[in-house]
Amino acid sequence: MAASSTTKIAWRLQEFEAHSSTVSCLAVGKSSGRLLATGGEDCRVNIWAVSKANCIMSLTGHKTPVECVQFNMSEEQVVAGSQSGSIRVWDLEAAKILRTLMGHKANITSLGFHPFGDLIASSSMDTNIKLWDVRRKGYVFRYKGHTQAVRSLAFSPDGKWLASASDDCTVKLWDLTQGKTITEFKSHIAAVNIIQFHPNEYLLASGSSDRTIKLWDLEKFTIIGSLEGDTSPIRCMLFSSDGSCLYSGATDSLRVFGWEPDRCFDVLPVGWGKVSDLAVCNQQLIGVSHQLSSVSSYVVDLKRVKKSGGSMIRGIIQDNQPLSEPKDPKICALRRNYDRPTTTCSSQRVKQRSDAERRSPEGERRSPSEDEADEKLSSAEIHNAEDYKEIFQPKNAISRTPPKISEPFPAPPEDETVLAIGSQMKDIISPFPDKQQALPLASSTPVQRVEPTVVSYSKRPGASAASVAPPGPPPPQTQPPITTAKTKAQPKIIPITRNKPIGLNVAEFLPSSPNNRAAALNDEEALSQMKKGHDTMCVMLSSRHKNLEMVRAVWARDDMKNALDMAVSMNDLSIVVDILNIINLQPSLWKLDVCTTILPQIDKLLQSNYESYMHTGCTSLKLIMKHFWILISDTLKATPSVGVDISREERHQKCRMCCKHLKNLSNIVKNKAEQVGRHGSTFKELQLLMAPLDDSL
Repeated sequence: MAASSTTKIAWRLQEFEAHSSTVSCLAVGKSSGRLLATGGEDCRVNIWAVSKANCIMSLTGHKTPVECVQFNMSEEQVVAGSQSGSIRVWDLEAAKILRTLMGHKANITSLGFHPFGDLIASSSMDTNIKLWDVRRKGYVFRYKGHTQAVRSLAFSPDGKWLASASDDCTVKLWDLTQGKTITEFKSHIAAVNIIQFHPNEYLLASGSSDRTIKLWDLEKFTIIGSLEGDTSPIRCMLFSSDGSCLYSGATDSLRVFGWEPDRCFDVLPVGWGKVSDLAVCNQQLIGVSHQLSSVSSYVVDLKRVKKSGGSMIRGIIQDNQPLSEPKDPKICALRRNYDRPTTTCSSQRVKQRSDAERRSPEGERRSPSEDEADEKLSSAEIHNAEDYKEIFQPKNAISRTPPKISEPFPAPPEDETVLAIGSQMKDIISPFPDKQQALPLASSTPVQRVEPTVVSYSKRPGASAASVAPPGPPPPQTQPPITTAKTKAQPKIIPITRNKPIGLNVAEFLPSSPNNRAAALNDEEALSQMKKGHDTMCVMLSSRHKNLEMVRAVWARDDMKNALDMAVSMNDLSIVVDILNIINLQPSLWKLDVCTTILPQIDKLLQSNYESYMHTGCTSLKLIMKHFWILISDTLKATPSVGVDISREERHQKCRMCCKHLKNLSNIVKNKAEQVGRHGSTFKELQLLMAPLDDSL
């Protein structure tokens, strides 16, 4: 049937090798949906055209891994924050560094451009939020109030407010000019990962690790809805352009929500893993994720996604039943809309703000020598001159024909196989000579030696359009390796995920021989060699299953503490990790008794070579510090009571044990924090969280 070739709602556009080391962050240009920036542990920021696997530009200058990256509204500038707390801003059209901003003491966690003017907001693991003027050296304002790392920042569409989301489970709304908190929202029960302003109305959405999205009315400062249904933490959100619905990106799924009343319009399985950013263009939603050194982009056809009707959350209304109180957002305006300034007003506002900034002691201009030194350290290496000119340097001549509008990405046919596509993509050359290029699985843009289909690309509204041609041959120069000073050798870590499955190479199963005897084995001998470890693995998995069943039976019969004691007594860390992965999601189950049992196990987990074990141990340690440190500290500092108080003595003994273990763990965390990369970043966050250990006791 001919229609079967265009029935896909969501598909993978491409997968490519983005950096010579692990990718740590990425961002999609929201105006065009066609520009992508990636940051990596190689300390570089790479710029790409979505659907093309050839790097357009590589920005250097950071000396530590890039932790956060963001485009401005016009996609003419990009800002990147590093693990050391430094921030760099590049002009993409001029291909040069604009400013280096120093002031944060820990990893940069979020960045945002003001919708008008030359202002940037940044947040960090140090819990501070800073507002910068790109034209000046120091920050303009510092906003303090969060008690844990700030994860997301967003400016209101009118540019008057700044919203921040934090690991302390709160969302704060700040007045930019006064530098004060307007209000604080506290309904989430886990870390808040992302916030998004409604494009028109006084409405704010916040997505959390508690798997819910809260909607806040910014006139009355009250919660108006709680959108539930996701089975994993909310990673990114995006309001539709008309503000009629909200797209929610979680692990391998996309949900389309409505509110007043709360309802889910549609649920789509999308294999994008831990999606990191979303954008909408030409009635298509672009989702981008990263895993190790590769980046994958996905497309969802919004014309085939439900944006009305749907089932009411926590209700009984089904998809085929009408809502009892239908509300048309175009007819019934429930709340106030933002008043966006005109061009003249916005320029006057920026001018007035800059006058006030001149009174700031840290608002001094940089000296020419400092700027020159910064430009020498930072550079923009153009790898694809043709794409660079077409995207960032459009011709300014007036054209008699209207500019082309970027075309939607075509959906691949249903029966398209990986091998067929792979045969077309085999000529793509990786920009990294020491890495093999990953093959795009469903790229809509042809590559070399394939008859090209020109895809129109509009960089920003109102700009001249330029067609994005198929990638040409790679430039003769390749990316030089980053000559950063290496710290002490790091132990080999077995990652949670990999770019490819293990065990596809048959030779890995066969005995190694200097005479290459493996090649002489027949099929039967080769199969025999491969099956040797199968029985052992089956025995191990059966034993693990049996042990977990025993722990489960004790938990059901007695309580969690006894179940944990049994799991620890089995002397199998995998069992402990399985149990912790459950109770880490339910902080209410934790007691002081549980901490005394778990802390010695966390010591083993943090020093494990398995990334999954380290991640579980870090999560448990964060939970203990967040919920029990104040109790432990206050108990040990309290003056002895008169008389005999057995319960107090027992509690004091448990707190003393916990404090001893926490001090030992603090030393481990400090050593691990010296590592470079995402593991070092995680342990630096823990080090900040455990700082009260050094101050209090």
